[in-house]
Amino acid sequence: MKRELKICLPGYKIVYSLCYVVILSFIQGVAFVDEIGGALDANLALLAVVFCAETYVMERNGKRNEIIGLYPMGRKVRMVFRRMAVQLLYLCLLSYGGFFFFFWQRPVNLGVNSFWFLFGTYGLAVTATILFWGMLSMTLSNLFKNQWAGIGLSAALWLVVVYSLGKSALGNYGIFAYGYRSLTEPGEVSWLLGKGIGVLLAAVMAAGVPCILKKRG
Repeated sequence: MKRELKICLPGYKIVYSLCYVVILSFIQGVAFVDEIGGALDANLALLAVVFCAETYVMERNGKRNEIIGLYPMGRKVRMVFRRMAVQLLYLCLLSYGGFFFFFWQRPVNLGVNSFWFLFGTYGLAVTATILFWGMLSMTLSNLFKNQWAGIGLSAALWLVVVYSLGKSALGNYGIFAYGYRSLTEPGEVSWLLGKGIGVLLAAVMAAGVPCILKKRG
């Protein structure tokens, strides 16, 4: 596991991910605590896309594919899952902490929901976001044997979902439904449907990892 940590979380990835969240807290203005989750959710999807794209193809890029190619399929699959677990856990913890980065703006609570309700629902939403987009990026990279293909295709889908489909087309079925939720309705959780679909799709992609590795090497 120490080896996987060193491979999956090199210094440069930690630095740029931290900088990304800090910069977001400066360029995304919020007046209310209720707005912080929505400001982070879709943007952290892009971070997950870039962060997880090279999970397995890094071996090819690093000229270690001859050694990895000798591993039995079960070992390859376990390696991918370990690396994804490390990266997704790191991104989730960073995202939870990123919620508090916005408090330098002194946002106020609308009073519709408690702070802990807002933080708890944000935690659920962003976890689903990171799982879906991280798995999507990794899956596409492995299918095309190229991390840039994984990043590019995932980013293209992100643009379509955010700017073309959005609230009007997908409604509560969308992965970013959380960002469109009503801030004035107590206990609003209708967006959980879209997040649940995202988690289900991430599970399907995870189940397909052995097949992809077997076919694509």
